[in-house]
Amino acid sequence: MPLPQCETLLLNLEAGVLHITINRPDCRNAMSLNMVHELRAVLDSVKDDLSVRALVLRGAGGHFCAGGDIKDMAGARSAGVDAFRELNRAFGAMLEQAQSCPQVLVAVLEGAVLGGGFGLACVSDIAIASSSAKFGLPETTLGIIPAQIAPFVVKRIGLTQARRLALTAARFNGSEAERLGLVHFSEPDSDALEQRLHEVLGQIRQCAPQANRQTKALLLATEIEELGPLLDCAAVQFASAVTGAEGAEGTMAFVQKRTAKWAE
Repeated sequence: MPLPQCETLLLNLEAGVLHITINRPDCRNAMSLNMVHELRAVLDSVKDDLSVRALVLRGAGGHFCAGGDIKDMAGARSAGVDAFRELNRAFGAMLEQAQSCPQVLVAVLEGAVLGGGFGLACVSDIAIASSSAKFGLPETTLGIIPAQIAPFVVKRIGLTQARRLALTAARFNGSEAERLGLVHFSEPDSDALEQRLHEVLGQIRQCAPQANRQTKALLLATEIEELGPLLDCAAVQFASAVTGAEGAEGTMAFVQKRTAKWAE
């Protein structure tokens, strides 16, 4: 399936990695409803493509995403409560889809990482931040609530820290985000940020595509499925993987002390 045409996103597929850049720098990449729809369409277009190993999500112009687009909110106000509910829930559906996408989702976080941008960071598999990035949940200072973001924040950093951040709207930098477990790496400058991204993508390429997809699904399933049935299903998947093409190639590559085909 070809990549969709986008107005708010820049797309670049290179060496099995789809680079997705939020491209609304004039408003610090605030997330509009159109952007939500476009990002969902992009995720849908690559979900079954084994040649796409990873997705890298970042923002143009030195910022990741400053939250929801106030203009969209103003437009919804004239349409009433139902419009607000639908607008808000659409963003939550996008977060669900991004979290469960089969590829490894890498977020590169610079500048503003606020509100909806904070939520996007929380659904990434790997998050790399600039130490000077500015994180926060400013919703309550606007008289609203982080409705769709809250569950993902709690899953990411735990209820105790989520309560503190959401109820104070405190701002903090990338170094603190790493301490909280929100991001995995905090880098001092742009060169170090790009080097870390290069290293992470290299690590991902060492992993078999189908094995990575099944592993990600298994890890996410631990939050919603009972242990016994989950382990029963995992055993079936393991047997299939061991006897499948990737298992055979991986085992043979190990024995022959060579690089597996998917990592070449």
